[in-house]
Amino acid sequence: MVKLKKGDKVIVLTGKDRGKIGDIVKSLPQDDRVIVQGINMMRRHTRPSATAAGGIVEKEASIHISNVAIVDPKENIATRVGFRTLDDGTKVRYAKRSGEVID
Repeated sequence: MVKLKKGDKVIVLTGKDRGKIGDIVKSLPQDDRVIVQGINMMRRHTRPSATAAGGIVEKEASIHISNVAIVDPKENIATRVGFRTLDDGTKVRYAKRSGEVID
């Protein structure tokens, strides 16, 4: 089960962008990967077409889900995610470090 969703604020744990914080732009659960805004940037050389000019385009590449952790809303550092059922029966995610409900 994927514990991260689009819009979550995450911190990168390993790699060249270690320590950087960004929001998840797209989740790829079938590949266990996410695309984080401004993280793992790559350059793509594109040929000019009728709609777009050619040149070098920078965009985000996907990063494996094990290399990112969600940011604790209370303490602003990396935390793990758990699931909890509230009194009204709704299932929510919570930060294991502080116990704060994420959504």
